Order: sequence, then C-alpha cells, then structure tokens
Amino acid sequence: MIYLLIAVIVACGYWVWTPDKDTALLRDKYAQAPSAFIKIAGTNVHYRDSGSKTAPALVFLHGFGSSLHTWDEWSKTLEHNYRVIRLDLPGFGLSGENDDNDFSDMHDIAVIMGLLDELGINKASFIGNSLGGKLAWRIASTYPERVEKLILISPDGFASEGFDYDKQPEPSFMLSAMTLALPKPLLKMSLAPAYADPHSLTPAMVDRYHDLMCAPGVRKSVVARFNQTLLKDPVPLLQKIQADTLLMWGERDAMIPVANASDYIKAIPSSHLIVLPNVGHLPQEEQPLLGLVALQKFLH
Repeated sequence: MIYLLIAVIVACGYWVWTPDKDTALLRDKYAQAPSAFIKIAGTNVHYRDSGSKTAPALVFLHGFGSSLHTWDEWSKTLEHNYRVIRLDLPGFGLSGENDDNDFSDMHDIAVIMGLLDELGINKASFIGNSLGGKLAWRIASTYPERVEKLILISPDGFASEGFDYDKQPEPSFMLSAMTLALPKPLLKMSLAPAYADPHSLTPAMVDRYHDLMCAPGVRKSVVARFNQTLLKDPVPLLQKIQADTLLMWGERDAMIPVANASDYIKAIPSSHLIVLPNVGHLPQEEQPLLGLVALQKFLH
C-alpha cells in the first residue's frame, strides 16, 4: 500500500512539474521583428522600437507578470503617428534574469532610462500599467525634464493588503512553489480576476502568459522581485510630478480598485481621471479600442 501511495505522489508531482521552456523556441515565437535585444545594467533587455524615429516618442511599461506583448493592439495604431518603445521589464518576458538579481524600482528605472539613452530619446510620454504605472510615475518625479505626458493605467504604489510602507512582504509559499510547478489551468485561474469579462482572456493569451512565465529564469526573478518589494509613502514623489497626467482606470478593476484613483488625483498637481466602463485591470487587452480612444485624445 505504501508503495502505491509513493507512486501516486511521484506521478502527481511529475504531472504538475513545469520546467523552463527553450529560449530559442520562445524567441522564434515571441521575438519577431522589430524585436531586438540590448544589454543594459545587467539585463539582456528585449524591446521593440516601431514607428518613425522622428515622431514623438511613447514608452510603454507593462505590469507584474506581463510582457511588452500586452501593448500589441495599441501599438498597431499608434506607430502610424508615434515612435513606440516597449520592453520586457527585468525579470519578465524574454528579458529574463538580471546578473545582479536586483529587481528594485531604481534598478528598473536605470534599465528603462538606459534603453532610452541608447536609442537617443531625450524626452517621451510614458504609459504604464500597474507595476509599470508605478515605474512611470517614479520616472516622472525623478526625471521631470524627460517626461512629456504621463498616462497611468491602474498604477501601483500605495499600501495595500500584505504590502505596508517600510516593511518587507511576508514570503509567499505559493509564489515560491511556482518555480517548480505552474500548470497552465492554475495560471489561467490567477489571471482571470484581471478581466471584467473572463471570456476576454482567450486561449492564445493564456498560452502567451504561460510560455513567457516559463521562460528561463523568469519565475525565480518574480519571486526575487516580490521579496525585494519595499513600499515607501508615494505622496512626496507624486507631488513632484510636473507632467500633465491622465489616470485611466477600469470601472471593474478587481486587482487595484478604481477607488484608489482619488489618492493619485489628490497628490499629482495636474491630473485627471477617466473611468472605463465594464473594464478590469488590463484595458489594453480587454477592450483595447475603448482605452486607445481615451489615450489618443489625451496625447493630442
């Protein structure tokens, strides 16, 4: 009987075990032109630079666990009139691990600004979602001379359950366990709350998220980033922002509720809010046209 139990445990473990996927295959699938790679601050950054090099520049920053592909639908339209820069942040997508295992905000910002320096972009409008929103507003407060306009889509940065100011988060067993086991159905369950309409999360999108989460080093980097998170009261930095700022929020955002927008409106001197009806945390994926119209109007 005991041998049968051991066999069952081993079989279950084998079923859920999720090895890293092959880098070459992932690049063939997700790094089509105009994808490129450049080494900056210890990260082999995967980025795309599309549109006219003389057009106004837009820099897109994705959220936690995502990749530059989250902006695909918006980029198709915007690159006709803008220079569109998007990248996989350190530890995500095809950018993979960082040599120093540093996933602090300041390191992310050094990578982003280093990429812009390499591309010869002195000033741009920054568009960030969730984690990318936090990085965007930190850039705007630190480098005001380099930010034309600021668009924050359900940005992160204020304290929330499990994330207090000046306190390291409690280690997450489930997060650590995913370095060994990440079945696609489980990942789909974790992604679903980000969409007001669960049907917006298509099988192709689930495949993409799963493939890139299983890129070599990504899951270990995600755990490292979580463990290195240390929130500071964002208000003093938000008050320094000089750029005209648009807050875009899904009415049915279950990840970072729209009620949080009032904190940003109070703190950022020149800011206003657009609430997108029947949209969750990822308007650029769930209802891309609705968010795109609001973005284009603000940029003009």
